[in-house]
Amino acid sequence: MKTKLFLITPPFTQLNTPYPATAYIKGFLNTKGIESVQADLGIEVILKLFSKVGLKDLFTVASLKFNMGEISDNCKRIYALQGEYLKTIDSVIAFLQGKNPTLALQICQEDFLPEASRFAQLEELDWAFGTMGTQDKAKHLATLYLEDISDFIVECVDANFGFSRYAERLGRSANSFDELYQALQQEPTYIDGILLSILKERIENTEPTLFLISVPFPGNLYSAFRSAQWVKKHYPNIKISMGGGFPNTELRSLSDVRVFEFIDYITLDDGEMPIEELINAVTSSAVEKQYKRTFLLEDGKVVYKNNSLKHDYKQSQVGTPDYSDLLLDKYISVIEIVNPMHRMWSDGRWNKLTMAHGCYWGKCTFCDISLDYIKIYEPVAANLLCDRIEEMIAQTGENGFHFVDEAAPPALMRALALEILRRKLAVTWWTNIRFEKSFTKDLCLLLKSSGCIAVSGGLEVASDRLLKLIDKGVTVEQVAKVTRNFTEAGVMVHAYLMYGYPTQTIQETVDSLEMVRQLFEVGVLQSGFWHQFAMTAHSPVGLYPEKFGVVKETEVIGTFANNDINYIDSTGIDHDKFSFGLNKSLFNFMHGICFDYELQDWFEFKIPKTKISPDFIFDALQVENDLNSKPTAKIVWLGGKPFVEHFNKSKKGNSWEMMTMTFHDKKESFKIQTNKQEGEWLVETLLKITVSNAKIYTFQEIKTDFEIQLEDFELFWYSKPIKTLREFGLLVL
Repeated sequence: MKTKLFLITPPFTQLNTPYPATAYIKGFLNTKGIESVQADLGIEVILKLFSKVGLKDLFTVASLKFNMGEISDNCKRIYALQGEYLKTIDSVIAFLQGKNPTLALQICQEDFLPEASRFAQLEELDWAFGTMGTQDKAKHLATLYLEDISDFIVECVDANFGFSRYAERLGRSANSFDELYQALQQEPTYIDGILLSILKERIENTEPTLFLISVPFPGNLYSAFRSAQWVKKHYPNIKISMGGGFPNTELRSLSDVRVFEFIDYITLDDGEMPIEELINAVTSSAVEKQYKRTFLLEDGKVVYKNNSLKHDYKQSQVGTPDYSDLLLDKYISVIEIVNPMHRMWSDGRWNKLTMAHGCYWGKCTFCDISLDYIKIYEPVAANLLCDRIEEMIAQTGENGFHFVDEAAPPALMRALALEILRRKLAVTWWTNIRFEKSFTKDLCLLLKSSGCIAVSGGLEVASDRLLKLIDKGVTVEQVAKVTRNFTEAGVMVHAYLMYGYPTQTIQETVDSLEMVRQLFEVGVLQSGFWHQFAMTAHSPVGLYPEKFGVVKETEVIGTFANNDINYIDSTGIDHDKFSFGLNKSLFNFMHGICFDYELQDWFEFKIPKTKISPDFIFDALQVENDLNSKPTAKIVWLGGKPFVEHFNKSKKGNSWEMMTMTFHDKKESFKIQTNKQEGEWLVETLLKITVSNAKIYTFQEIKTDFEIQLEDFELFWYSKPIKTLREFGLLVL
């Protein structure tokens, strides 16, 4: 029997780029010669809804609500302006797809788009656009326009609608399947109707034997079940399987049989081998079928089968993510808020790749480190990563890459950067990191020169006691130095910040805010976001709460989802009340203002004074970078070949030969002078250590080579010419 798979991401994730799970699986299936088709139904629903035809239908449906009762003034205004929305919607969507750039000039005049309540915040944001160009400002205004329509949909048509999630409330901490099951017994909503009409067309065209649904987040869960329900009803012969981030974290203790009225299989963790075994099980007539990490229904009970003896595939064997079938030219770039890192999430299309499976650190106590997708660390070789980069550029026409690692390993980042430079690839990339001391000034310069434009890392709680409790393996002082190294290299830095960690005191929250204030004030941090701590079932805190001074509210395990755990903290502090002040202060710090405010000014309740010295971060950054080089350090030259001129220098009757070397980099030219012997050795050595060469030399090899021909390498290494070269791309890694 010929197998054909249909892979979907149900509504909704991001508007600007496809979530990569189906592309990863399709890439793997290609290596096995298995036919598959993929679709991001989220972007397809959005494009159908936000069109002239879609809005016309929407306003017709909403008019029924107007006859029935209470409607806000904001929605009355949008309804009254429906002619303006119908006139502008298609051209705005085309603009956000990058197809209609000249419209920016019209949008920025602010008399083109109809405006409702979302535009009220513009007065506060006016100053933020000083640094943004016309295209960016127009994107932001167009985003507000779409959000106005979204507010109208939520109030008048479908209360569950949201751009990057749908009915998320039903997926969040859904310990019981009851509420979701009830919702699925209701008539499909207006948004469901659009989704199911697209799904119907896709299923008819594809005629799959196996229907795979990837559910990355709680906001995809309801649509996943609604899609599965429709396929079960109309095509009962098609087998349906669910996988992805949500099942991997939330459904590991699943026991509710009703789930299998909609879905035949749920697979956990890496999807390649479970899917391959599923294909075998569906097509085989064998009585005893093999499964890998799969839930299914057997004799009316939910069973977990892991009887396959086959090992998971290595990262080198899973193939290159394949984005074909996805509507890559139809995604919408939006700018919701003026946060540099969030803007990168939602603006522009990124190819997603992974440098390493799992996390090389794997110790943070708030993280789900007991699960295989984090616990099993396996890096991909830099040359294979670059092969995949080149394949994806050829396929998608896009050279922007987001490496979606838990934390990218510094040694692999270095190897990847060298390989990118060696192949002379023009790429733009960013990733998540740990702020560890391996990120020296020179490594940051290398990463920048290979196309790295931003990194995001967990500072979490900016307190050394809590960082130790989290087992982050970094100190605040170390974070400051690493963020300085990235910033000075021209790489943007975003910090994930956390409050409400078990046993965190009010004093520590205040001191943490002061550390963050100073990091922004000295200019080594450009972006940040505060998250309130959440206890998850598969993290050390969730597994051993007593070690962290917290108690679970209940030991009962849900029959459906089981991840977020309610707990009682021994401190009894209400951490919620800090949320507004922390976020408001951060918003201002990100825009370089209000550093002189007292911390008390951000809160409406009394807080203690900070115990952090006002110059703590400034002082930490005064310690000079160590120029001493380890014998095993790699020496790389990013610059080009110099123009050489010889001349004679004489002093007190003595004359000796000298050399002037003129270098040209992208921005400027510079010169250095040495004596003839050292100069000739240097020119020859720079050619050897240039980044385009496959062989990389160590500091010891360079030193030994110098000392065979000349004397006193130390004196030469710390001389003015070398110091100048160090400023222009002679790196010690």
